[in-house]
Amino acid sequence: MNNDSGKLQLMYVFPNLFTAASAFLGVVSIIASANGQFEKAAMYILLSLIFDGLDGRVARLTKTTSRFGAEFDSLADIVAFGVAPAMLFYFSVGHSFGKLGSLLCAMYVVFGAVRLARFNVMIGESEPSVFIGVPIPTAAVVVAMWVLVYKEYAFLHGFEWIMLVGLALLSFLMVSNIRYPSFKKIDFKKTNLIKVLIYLILVFSVLYLYPVESTTVFITAYLFFGLGRAIYNLMIVKYHKN
Repeated sequence: MNNDSGKLQLMYVFPNLFTAASAFLGVVSIIASANGQFEKAAMYILLSLIFDGLDGRVARLTKTTSRFGAEFDSLADIVAFGVAPAMLFYFSVGHSFGKLGSLLCAMYVVFGAVRLARFNVMIGESEPSVFIGVPIPTAAVVVAMWVLVYKEYAFLHGFEWIMLVGLALLSFLMVSNIRYPSFKKIDFKKTNLIKVLIYLILVFSVLYLYPVESTTVFITAYLFFGLGRAIYNLMIVKYHKN
């Protein structure tokens, strides 16, 4: 019985190791940003995203989900997807705007924390097929990719104010009620698998050829898709009322 109990406790530790790795990479990303190693910092955030995705899946596969794991995951997320992207943005772009840059980077972290808190209290109440507001890991990827593209292409220098406005918009979208598709619950019975396969092959082909550029386009398009759909639905409602 003692051996079985020990093995069970070890199984509960296992998924939390992925969460710890995610938080660790977030801290390493912050250090890289402070040292001006922006490409490394962005890559650490993307690696952190992988570990963040694994911890929940491992917990569900091993049936070791716990309240502790959920709370630990949220704390790790605020480091890896809140503070780390904010520091990456500040040291690469935001610092040139003085107090305004500091304010918007801090706002991103605070709104990210609000987004996580709201997600935690709404577990079991929200629709599984949608996210209410932009998830903080998605927001972190957006910031990381924007910075990578900004550093890759010199002609973007001089348009930092657009990125600052984008960060402010991103912060707002995290705490908004705008719905974004989650892709967690896909009904394959109603889906043409051949078409899905073809689309996926095309997407991965573009990702292979232009990984940074295509990822930036896809993630930014996802960001504005939810915003555009919300505006469209609001206009339709107003039209019918009139």
